Amino acid sequence: MKAPSIQVRYMLGMVVDATGSGMYLPLSLLYFHHVTGLPVTQVGAIMSAAAVLGLVSNPLTGLLIDRFGARAVVVGGYLLRAVGFATYPLVDGAPAMFAAVALVAFGDVSFPPSIQSFVAEIVKGPARDKMLAVQRSTRNAGLGAGGLLAGAVLTWGSDAAYHAIVLSAGAAYVCAAVIIRSIPAPGTRGAGAAPVRRGYRLVARNRPFLTLTLLNVPVAFGYMVLAVSLPVYLTQELGAPESLVGVLYAVNTVGIALLQIPVTRVVIGYRRTRATALGISLFALSFVAFAVLGAATPAQSVLLTGVFAATAVFTLGELLHGATASALVASAAPEETRGRHLAVYQLSWAIPTALAPAVLTWLLTLSVTGMWLVLTAGVAASAITMLRLEPRLPAQAVRPTPPSLQEAAPPDSPSPSRPSGPVSIGQETS
Repeated sequence: MKAPSIQVRYMLGMVVDATGSGMYLPLSLLYFHHVTGLPVTQVGAIMSAAAVLGLVSNPLTGLLIDRFGARAVVVGGYLLRAVGFATYPLVDGAPAMFAAVALVAFGDVSFPPSIQSFVAEIVKGPARDKMLAVQRSTRNAGLGAGGLLAGAVLTWGSDAAYHAIVLSAGAAYVCAAVIIRSIPAPGTRGAGAAPVRRGYRLVARNRPFLTLTLLNVPVAFGYMVLAVSLPVYLTQELGAPESLVGVLYAVNTVGIALLQIPVTRVVIGYRRTRATALGISLFALSFVAFAVLGAATPAQSVLLTGVFAATAVFTLGELLHGATASALVASAAPEETRGRHLAVYQLSWAIPTALAPAVLTWLLTLSVTGMWLVLTAGVAASAITMLRLEPRLPAQAVRPTPPSLQEAAPPDSPSPSRPSGPVSIGQETS
């Protein structure tokens, strides 16, 4: 029997991973509160502290990717999280909880840069955009399926139900590790390969890539709006029912699951920088719409229509930005130091994600309209700067050449999408 293709195995791994994550993520706080009796506030503080500690391993992740290959780090991260989940039923207090959660946090931190590097190793050109689009779609579906499974298990209403969920999530990570390990990874650096020297100095000298990283910081804060700011804004400022929050979240997640692939197919022929900037601009438009709804105090029917429209615009922005920006960043990182570059880029997601609850709620208490305007200004500046940065990024990152043209072109021929010239530090050499 013919073995499944690389793409099929990869997507199967992502579905298994996302299903396990979807089972646990909605009840991460409730799990330890239920089984240990610790207050929810203390559980939240311990989880946040462990997440911050996990960020310490981010530079090490980049070095390991460049030394041993992305696949090894992806598999290792899965197994580390599986071991962490296996210890959860043994937790009986705050110290044990911190140790178990920290173990999982180290595995969590390793995932984004290693999985992006792995995709960059196994697919190139426009196929990279397509695979990342399918990944986003299938992961959203898997997260939703996992949440439904967790809800069904929790109907038992016992400690055994909670333990079954975390152990099932751990088992899912083991299965995902086995699937990813079965995928051949051509071009990875073997254990005996000579490592690229100078640590992170090569990344520090790659100014276009560092700029690309900094531009993502306000965008990452924008992504957190749906989970942090919008629920409070809708219920406390606009007087909307709490049930609306869940409906809007469903609109966003289902929209991504259903539309990510067709949207990416539409934009795949355009420059990645332009599609990314357009997606960011739609974030700005949605934030302005939310601000206007708060300032105008419209009738209830108009309010609901406006909220759904603004959420739809936000979702469209995410569809344009998500997979395309990931492909842009992975392609802008030089192959020999891709792990380190993507580890640095991951900080532009991890730090805003950690700070967003405090920063966004603080802005919300200062001025409701002001919060939306600050977010609008930040993402608008990122979109404009992204367009100005375009000429300084590698040609193959901005507009990838199809693999057929790459194979047909002579080694010294210039890229058909950009004029020939000196190769920048950020030039992808694959």
